[in-house]
Amino acid sequence: MKILHTADWHIGKKLHKHELSEDFELFMNWLCECIGELKVDVLLVSGDIFDLANPSSEARRQYYRSLKRLRQLNCRIILTGGNHDSPAMLDAPRELLQELEMEVIGGLPENLEDCIIPIFGRSGKPELVIAALPFLRDPDLRTAAEGNNYEDRLQAVQQGIQQIFAGAAEICKTKYPDAPALAMGHLFAAGMETSESEREIQLGNQAAFQASQFGDFFKYIALGHIHKPQRVNAAVPAFYSGSPIPLSFSERRDEKRVLLLDTEKGWLPESLPVPVFRKLKQISGSLSELQEKLELLEESFQLESLLEVELKEENYDAEKIYQLDSLVSNFEKPGFRIVKHRATFQNKITGAGELYDDNRKLQDLSPREIFSELVSQHEYDDETRKELMGAFEEVLEKVQQLENPLLS
Repeated sequence: MKILHTADWHIGKKLHKHELSEDFELFMNWLCECIGELKVDVLLVSGDIFDLANPSSEARRQYYRSLKRLRQLNCRIILTGGNHDSPAMLDAPRELLQELEMEVIGGLPENLEDCIIPIFGRSGKPELVIAALPFLRDPDLRTAAEGNNYEDRLQAVQQGIQQIFAGAAEICKTKYPDAPALAMGHLFAAGMETSESEREIQLGNQAAFQASQFGDFFKYIALGHIHKPQRVNAAVPAFYSGSPIPLSFSERRDEKRVLLLDTEKGWLPESLPVPVFRKLKQISGSLSELQEKLELLEESFQLESLLEVELKEENYDAEKIYQLDSLVSNFEKPGFRIVKHRATFQNKITGAGELYDDNRKLQDLSPREIFSELVSQHEYDDETRKELMGAFEEVLEKVQQLENPLLS
């Protein structure tokens, strides 16, 4: 039997307000081709189906379109909820999806047996059993007693996760003693590398679950939540498939993948690289260096490459911030889009409140005096200084007119 493991789809994700729906659509095209060509029997999606608990209508349409396409491949589909997902929203159509041989478990059900899904073979007997455990929230794990300190609550969370995995293992062992069992989980395991797009879970990452607590019953543990693909140091093969598309600039160097298990060959998965549909690039340097680097951009992909641009200068200069904004506004290069820019200065500008000693308070000074002192902190030539003061006078006059219409 062939099993494909993926996770962290984050349908509806925006990267600096830039929609990633095209990225997911191209991934889904590729995934459907893989499932068809490789004759995959079971697809496991370990949490974070959506990026938001209340996804947009377009994100929901993309989700259901994807399920429809996957169902046409005669592949058993099992999805679990993650910390980004709304359990109620995912669970709502569960009975309907079950009729289509799709299992969606948004939140931990009252009866743990409802998470145990047998996969039947041609003989009519279960060839595999899946413990499809979703993201486990605090109410699923413990009842916080009054007076518990922080360390006690952390320990209760970890023990709660361990008990649920152990309980699922016991059900599999009792009900399906002859079928190998796999588990799905969406959690933070100790020692994993994270990215900036991942949010803390439970009581923070200090509540990380120790991989040794998974036990040694399950043949494979299909994990989600960590976007960087990696293996967990557990007693059995336990892997984060990672997110199939980059969801933040910190993931720009990750090699995105899905994992394929062939039970006839064993329980170590084969990594299937996901094609690169677009690149995320970070560009930094002085103003002249940024201009040069942007001009030299050549490599292009199926989708626009997204750029983060950072101006780095030694001394604060408002003119350079203006030039950076102009550079970004006027940037036009086919195949590339700047989605974020910022300026950092080694020597930070003194704030208005720090310009004067303790004997002179800001409220005792006129706006002109404060602005003049701020301008004096920069190395402007006389003409630029006059232009700045003239512009300030115009703005100040308009503000005063608005505050006192009788002056106009």
